[in-house]
Amino acid sequence: MKNKIETIKNTIESSPKLSEEQKSSSFKIIEEWAKEDKASGILFEKLAEISEEIEPILVELGLI
Repeated sequence: MKNKIETIKNTIESSPKLSEEQKSSSFKIIEEWAKEDKASGILFEKLAEISEEIEPILVELGLI
């Protein structure tokens, strides 16, 4: 799971479609959920709530 989280973070950081605010919000959620060791499906849902652009990123990474 840790490698997947790092991959998600790196991809979000390099995404030109997301604003800095959306990236920051995404990172906060990722860190919070990683600490709490939540199921990845719930993490992906929460990230997708930030921006509709995140879901295609997760699909491209093969995570959903």
